[in-house]
Amino acid sequence: MSTPELRNPENAGAKVAGGALLIDVRSAAGRAATGEIPGATLVDRSNLDALFGPSDNPAITLDTPVVVVCGSVDGSGPVAEALAARGYTDVSHVEGGFPAWKDAGLPATEPEPSAAPSAAP
Repeated sequence: MSTPELRNPENAGAKVAGGALLIDVRSAAGRAATGEIPGATLVDRSNLDALFGPSDNPAITLDTPVVVVCGSVDGSGPVAEALAARGYTDVSHVEGGFPAWKDAGLPATEPEPSAAPSAAP
């Protein structure tokens, strides 16, 4: 098993622009509060089989490039490692997570107005 590469946001964005599958493993509440990445595939980090199929019968070919994003590497790292353990050969995740992705000017939506924290009077 290879160790998934930790990519800076610009490099990760280029990888996605080149055809890599971008998966977002943040919770629905996390995406609503901070914004989303247009075109990202949403994956429940505790149920990778829903998208990737069981380990012994993958639904996505093992050489498919995959970039994982979460709120931080604490969320994306374990998912990237789990995919590598399943045999995926080109898995990486985003250094700094979604906040760094957005700060780098890569495609992202704004948070939902109702989910954004309100300012104290």
